[in-house]
Amino acid sequence: MQSIMIVLFGILGMLFGWFVYSKFIATKIFKMDDDFVTPAHELNDGVDYVPTNKVVLWGHHFTSVAGAAPIVGPAIAVYWGWVPAVLWVVIGTIFFAGVHDMGALWASARHKGKSMGALSESVIGKRTRSLFMIVVFLVLLMVNAVFGVVIANSFVANPNAVFPAWAAIVVALVIGQLLKRKVPLVPLCLVGVVILYATIYAGSGMPIALPSELFGLTDKASWILILFVYAAVASLLPVWMLLQPRDFINGMQLLVGLVLLYGAVFVVMPDITAPAFNTQTAIDTPSIIPLLFVTIACGAVSGFHGIVSSGTSSKQLNKETDGRFVGYLGAVGEGSLALITLVAVSGVMLAVSPEEWHEIYSHLGAGSVGAFIQGGSNLISTGWGLPAEIASTLLAVMVVLFAGTTMDSGVRLQRYIIQEWGDIYKLPILKNGIIATFVAVGCCLLLAFGAGGASGSGGMIIWPLFGSTNQVLASLTLLVISVYLIKLGRPAKFTLLPMIFVILMAFFAGLIKLGEYYEKGNWLLVGLDIIVLVVSVLVMLEAWSVVSKLKNTPQSAPDSKESSI
Repeated sequence: MQSIMIVLFGILGMLFGWFVYSKFIATKIFKMDDDFVTPAHELNDGVDYVPTNKVVLWGHHFTSVAGAAPIVGPAIAVYWGWVPAVLWVVIGTIFFAGVHDMGALWASARHKGKSMGALSESVIGKRTRSLFMIVVFLVLLMVNAVFGVVIANSFVANPNAVFPAWAAIVVALVIGQLLKRKVPLVPLCLVGVVILYATIYAGSGMPIALPSELFGLTDKASWILILFVYAAVASLLPVWMLLQPRDFINGMQLLVGLVLLYGAVFVVMPDITAPAFNTQTAIDTPSIIPLLFVTIACGAVSGFHGIVSSGTSSKQLNKETDGRFVGYLGAVGEGSLALITLVAVSGVMLAVSPEEWHEIYSHLGAGSVGAFIQGGSNLISTGWGLPAEIASTLLAVMVVLFAGTTMDSGVRLQRYIIQEWGDIYKLPILKNGIIATFVAVGCCLLLAFGAGGASGSGGMIIWPLFGSTNQVLASLTLLVISVYLIKLGRPAKFTLLPMIFVILMAFFAGLIKLGEYYEKGNWLLVGLDIIVLVVSVLVMLEAWSVVSKLKNTPQSAPDSKESSI
């Protein structure tokens, strides 16, 4: 089968999602209102709460939620076969991720930009808030600690990506200053993208590497420290100075990358060599159900998106109706990246025969990012005539920049959570932005070096929990949105049905993983997994109690436009 059929199926499905389904949800269910005063205007402080052009905000949201996950997940999950992976990405984007991201953005904006954890208190109750925040903090801790390792590994493996990755920060700082001075967005965007790609071209012939050992640390560990110092500083800067322009430029860079990849598919029309359903899996391969639905999270639906939607994006929303463009279209962009990743790791550009493909994908977890870079660079090189080294550097930089923007936003979000704790538990010291940032980064470094030793890879120890924990968080976010809709007297089935599916898959995946951790004697993961499973059950019971009470209580103002309930 030619890969162009997969691409056409995905594009048509996502076009339906954007033009039909998202419009229905935004206007008929969420009832987004241009006259509603968003937190960006009501609480404008010039640092975190800043009214932002919807295209710029889309760039921030898109690149923050994307990271490396919509590449890593699909590039691993294709092991079970490309058909189930493609179906989950396309259906998940349309009916799960888009509604989840847009809904979290809308609900947070209606509650003064509160995070989903803090918002759960207003919608469900105090006990739910405490339980919710445990899961949120765990997810952010995993993401920040692991993405530091991912970027460090990429810098060590691809030294050509170092110069363009850091140059992008300088470009973003300059663009942020110019935008503040009302320089038109379009020419800035064009110039910024041209400069970024010029640095990629320069970086392909200018590798930069740290000493293999520096002050007793390996080059990878040194990069992890440098990255967290940078993330700490970046998280304290006003969003207009670095976060917005960097994410926007990275978003434009990804669009160019997607055009190159999708365009190459239409030029080359490569065949698929991966099996539609893999019947030659290794003996110890876990069942596709439920593991597929937690392996591909970003690109189908992801709890981390709810943290971003309700953490940074909702505080920058200029008009409530912009939430559809930012939230749903951000999910479509990520789904598009996941889809082209599946094409890159399934076709002849990675392996010219089914036998060679099975050699690369000898077990679950093989291939991954390396397969995407290899298959994608071969596709771009063949389709557009670019030198293979430049194409490879381009995709490596894409992975690094995405992981970097997610790490930037992740540390800022962790700071928000800690500041909310200070407010909730009456601890003024935690409400201080600098102290909250030090606590956030300190927790990440403690995990990285405390659990991982001098290598700084401690985050990888608890990373196996990310898939199920992240999807539990997605289901909890959908649950909060659903209860809020019920309180407003509106239909909740469009969020409740996805929530039920996701929580079932995540819960059973957590149980399967719990058995694996127990057999291996990994008591840390056993304990954390039990905590996540118990928390998810308790939140569900609490929500059921609230919904049951609501059904027996007449709603006096079912379509009220109050900012909070």
